[in-house]
Amino acid sequence: MWKQAIEDAVEKTRLNIERFGDAYPQCSKNDEYMLLPNANWTNGFWSGILWLCYEYSGDEVFRTAARRTVDSFKERLDQQIKMDTHDIGFLFSLSSKAQWMIDKDPAAKQLTLDAADMLMRRWRSTTGVLQAWGPEGDASNGGRMIIDCLMNLPILYWAYEMTGKQSYLDVATNHANKSRRFLVRGDDSSYHTFYFDQETGEALRGATHQGYTNGSTWTRGQAWGIYGFTLSYKYTKDPLYLETALRMTRFFLDRLPEDKVVYWDFDAPIHADTNRDSSANAIAACGIHEMLKLLAADHDARGWLQKGFDDCMSGLMDPEYSTIQEPEAQGFIKHGSYSVRKGNNPDDFTIWGDYFYLEALMRMERGHKGYWYE
Repeated sequence: MWKQAIEDAVEKTRLNIERFGDAYPQCSKNDEYMLLPNANWTNGFWSGILWLCYEYSGDEVFRTAARRTVDSFKERLDQQIKMDTHDIGFLFSLSSKAQWMIDKDPAAKQLTLDAADMLMRRWRSTTGVLQAWGPEGDASNGGRMIIDCLMNLPILYWAYEMTGKQSYLDVATNHANKSRRFLVRGDDSSYHTFYFDQETGEALRGATHQGYTNGSTWTRGQAWGIYGFTLSYKYTKDPLYLETALRMTRFFLDRLPEDKVVYWDFDAPIHADTNRDSSANAIAACGIHEMLKLLAADHDARGWLQKGFDDCMSGLMDPEYSTIQEPEAQGFIKHGSYSVRKGNNPDDFTIWGDYFYLEALMRMERGHKGYWYE
């Protein structure tokens, strides 16, 4: 089944290379991906899909297309096109770092290190976090952190391993520690974002940008936490990160609905029209699979984690969500949501959902580990 799903994704991607040209897909409208220039936080996921397809198939058409995206990311960095963002890891881990891991191209390695340096500019020593959005001192976002950023920390951990430069490691671990303390709540749910006073560093309040309410648990944010803390544990072996990832996973899995694909927010009212977020399932599945690789063979969490992984993926493989039986579909999984709160693509293909779904499939079929660490 997994092999069939991968081969279906590979063939869809082959067609999408022709459809998309040098543009980047983000979300769909009327079942067709809307295309953007390389100036968005989601652009790296298309690169990651291309690299995964190349590694599975060995077909040069995918490597050629992937390398073109890396050239585009170099141009984006050189010209500083929308680079004032915490999403550097999403952009460059799946493009230039993937190329370095596959091709051992020293230019790709250097580009990724340069990108890590860009992310370091987001560090704010007073608040002790990587600022999510906006310029330093921004009145609205100057003291704001975001749970998504846990997935951007691996590029800093990696840069430390490549260079031995301690500041990369210090920033990554300090931000992870702050995330654990302030984004993860006592019941193992999570805030999407948290504010600090940017002049004093005082903790102010949790809030949301994508979720149902400030105090609700946005499912994709919970999934970012599951995978992000797992990767911080992979790099540092700090047991607190693993403990946090396990707690967040239990919260997530305990709230899977009957068909095993989560709603967009765990606290949103449930009715016939409540949106799902298939991408949250795919992200969580990758994090759970990574945890299973890291846990000791006799760890008491292995049983429920494996069941949770199987549930997350079986839900996505159902025809209600999978497009295996729809060869002309551009996306791999349906019913992803970008921002239900804002009415922005609440029920569509999402390129990050497609990437993490394919990564999860490659993990099962080939023992792949994604492009977050070497």
